[in-house]
Amino acid sequence: MRLLTLAAAWLLVAIGIIGVFLPVLPTTPFMILAAALFARSSPRFERWLLEHPRYGQPLTDWRRQGAISKPAKIASVSLMSASYLVVWFVGPPQIWLKLAIGAILIACAAFVLSRPLPNP
Repeated sequence: MRLLTLAAAWLLVAIGIIGVFLPVLPTTPFMILAAALFARSSPRFERWLLEHPRYGQPLTDWRRQGAISKPAKIASVSLMSASYLVVWFVGPPQIWLKLAIGAILIACAAFVLSRPLPNP
């Protein structure tokens, strides 16, 4: 079971890294899940991820306080808005589907904006 958990964690890290290059695929949720799986399968890789220069601080903020930084909030909501504009003008012709996607994105944005800012 430990090897399966470890493999799943590495898969999530890979998907998160792909998300750095694809604007429609978020990175942070995959890294949060990877850190949780590493905590159960490999303390060494968990420590590596939490000490990573790029991903470590956001993961630590989330783990300790459930917090999201202001720049991350701005980037997240901005990219959701831009994505929705693409859906609205280029996406499926069904208005109900466009509205459903909009409702989902609004709920996601509300969640992101409701998270506290990290304590310094």
